[in-house]
Amino acid sequence: MNKENLLIDVRDLRVYCHIEQGIVRCVDGLSFSIKKGQSLGIVGESGCGKTMTALSLMLLHPQPEGSIESGNIYYYPNGDSFIDIAKLDIYGEQIRDIRGNEIAMIFQEPMMSLNPVYSIGQQIIEAIRLHQKVDKIEARELAIEALRRVRISAPEQRINEYPFQLSGGMRQRVMIAIALSCDPKLLIADEPTTALDVTIEAEILKLIKDLQRELGTSLMMITHDLGVIGEMTDEVVVMYVGKIVEKADTRNLFEKPLHPYTKALFKSRPEIRETGRLSSIRGSVPNPYLLPKGCNFEPRCDEAMDICRKRTPDLFESDGHRVSCWLFH
Repeated sequence: MNKENLLIDVRDLRVYCHIEQGIVRCVDGLSFSIKKGQSLGIVGESGCGKTMTALSLMLLHPQPEGSIESGNIYYYPNGDSFIDIAKLDIYGEQIRDIRGNEIAMIFQEPMMSLNPVYSIGQQIIEAIRLHQKVDKIEARELAIEALRRVRISAPEQRINEYPFQLSGGMRQRVMIAIALSCDPKLLIADEPTTALDVTIEAEILKLIKDLQRELGTSLMMITHDLGVIGEMTDEVVVMYVGKIVEKADTRNLFEKPLHPYTKALFKSRPEIRETGRLSSIRGSVPNPYLLPKGCNFEPRCDEAMDICRKRTPDLFESDGHRVSCWLFH
């Protein structure tokens, strides 16, 4: 791969949480890359490791329980030179310069992410002054411009308001304004429309897409909604219990999903039908302390074979996809 176009290159990343009940392999051997200007989608059920993957890119995984056990997170800010984020001090100056400045994140619940006792202007200004050498007056002007960029009306008035005075959609726009206030190279959106109704969801997704195109920012979109993936991304990673089970460009994945888990996710999408019940994936995500031997999806898979119960498959190449399934060995 041309390093000039590469922004993030994750190699065999393992993030474990050591808790009283045992070890949870939240991220277990992930490898993927994000090019400059590219949109990558990460999809899967709750508990499959999507958010932990995103947090680890900024060293925001839970401390002290969580730790990066092994692997690399190569970040290419300029050309061939890179920084291995996985090897940085989580409290060091270098990661603080990257976090929120070059890699920024939109969290899924803005009311939990915004401080209720500070105005939205104070919170945007704090992010700006943390990474840019500007005084309070300049920072305020930049904050107003950030609100204007995310299409909040009357930004000169809104900047003095508090989170409780704003609707859910407006709060999410503020979170996007904070994330984009320093023009990051990578924007991570962690289910940014979960708490919003469908009309506001469409507006927020269009806003993110328009701003990404305008600023040339790379995007990592984390969601369980395949409709969002189809609309927002160029490439898709399907995760299950901390591992990648399928990886392909979005068009190919939608036209021909290969892994039984990916197929099951597509079948469980709600559609307008005259008759019939909504399909569901039988069973549930396995207990993280008692993972099955072999393929983690085997207990729920209708196409499981004897080898699936004995050995974990690697990622194989098949029809332009990388898929972790013995059916394609």
